[in-house]
Amino acid sequence: MDPVELFHQVAATVPAYGRFLTEHGVRPAEITTLADFARLPMTTKENYTGRHPLPDLCRNGVIGDMIAVSSGSTGVPSFWPRSAADERVIADRFEEVFAGSFAARERRTLAVVCFALGTWVGGLFTVACCRHLAERGHPITVVAPGTDRREIARVIPELAPHFDQVVLLGYPPFLKNVIDTEDLPWADWDVKLVTAGEVFSEEWRTLVAERAGIADPVRGIASLYGTADAGVLGNETPLSVEIRRFLSGRPGPARELFGESRLPTLVQYDPGVRFFEEHEGTLLFSGDNGVPLVRYHIADEGGVIPYRELMEFVRRAGFEPRARGPERPFVYVFGRSHHTVSYYGANIYPENIAIGLEQPGVSAYVTGKFVLETVEDEGYDRHLTVTVELMPGEKPSDEVAQAVGASILAQLRRLNSEFAAYVPVARQTPFVRLRESGDPEYFPPGAKHRYTRQDAAQSFP
Repeated sequence: MDPVELFHQVAATVPAYGRFLTEHGVRPAEITTLADFARLPMTTKENYTGRHPLPDLCRNGVIGDMIAVSSGSTGVPSFWPRSAADERVIADRFEEVFAGSFAARERRTLAVVCFALGTWVGGLFTVACCRHLAERGHPITVVAPGTDRREIARVIPELAPHFDQVVLLGYPPFLKNVIDTEDLPWADWDVKLVTAGEVFSEEWRTLVAERAGIADPVRGIASLYGTADAGVLGNETPLSVEIRRFLSGRPGPARELFGESRLPTLVQYDPGVRFFEEHEGTLLFSGDNGVPLVRYHIADEGGVIPYRELMEFVRRAGFEPRARGPERPFVYVFGRSHHTVSYYGANIYPENIAIGLEQPGVSAYVTGKFVLETVEDEGYDRHLTVTVELMPGEKPSDEVAQAVGASILAQLRRLNSEFAAYVPVARQTPFVRLRESGDPEYFPPGAKHRYTRQDAAQSFP
């Protein structure tokens, strides 16, 4: 896409963006080159979408025909209008996965949507995109049990024998838990997976492929990079998965490429419909959506790598991928900055946890300091874990830990609608670890405190 052309279209037709430019002293007629575009002020939820009435954020002040909802740190909803045109653009990403990796043009495919259904972006939007693929002639049939485990276990055995393959679409830990705990003949149904919402390890991909009877993890499991703000922005391809699997076993080259020892999600995107930029280790994107966005800061840590640059890098490292194309740029994503933790696709905010520690019956025992993380166990299952600092003189006890866990859970359910909708009830109770005041590992005196940790080691419980 031409970002300068998009800018002028949005400036002329979106009332809120016109006001935003005026506030920042920007004259649209002076923006004529990509260098001019790169100097435009960034838009965020705080300085843009959260400050204007919803109609004013849309083209010509008209809200689209469907609305998705996401919740912020205080539970205040953000509304993201959609249209059928938006769905058709996003359906291209699904088509690349279904047709390119899963050979769904030639095979009767049952698509089982296991994302949460309702106002949240995942479930209904995925249903719509899969139906667009069917409309394009792909032999795809959609069933949407959502996160209802009983319904998943009921409909798949009845329907799967009538199809050549079964594609499960959902958050990585939820799909893994379904495969691990439902006594179903997964290997008989040629299962494939489409995931979104969380970074997972290549060990996770290999393990889940083995348990689901997926012969080729590279072409049998694909992750999407999406946001409530703009739908799906990119998708794993066999090429990106091959490169990621190569780098997963080589921390040196991975650190050289990504700047960190942890492994991000690596996807390819279509520059014809999305324009990515990197800003101080985080991502900006521009795109035409129900709410058109220009230089929108999505608060995801990551970066952009041109196609040729990444291919040359892995070849210098001694790797020649078997998969070819598409010759499109790559974007890598570690996850949200701004101190959030992703769990079953829900963004967990420190503010939610802090309120749980401030409740009567709990606040007398704790300082209010904590560390929020998702900890992976030996079976590659993730658990929401909160390490809490006790008041000076207090000692850890099961009674206090249980009270803290119950209080945190109550506030998470109250404040965070994504948590309540996305995370299975059996996985919602956090594991609480109590530490004495000044604990050198988690709460060293004098150090600047960080309330989250990412990608914790396999140390649960």
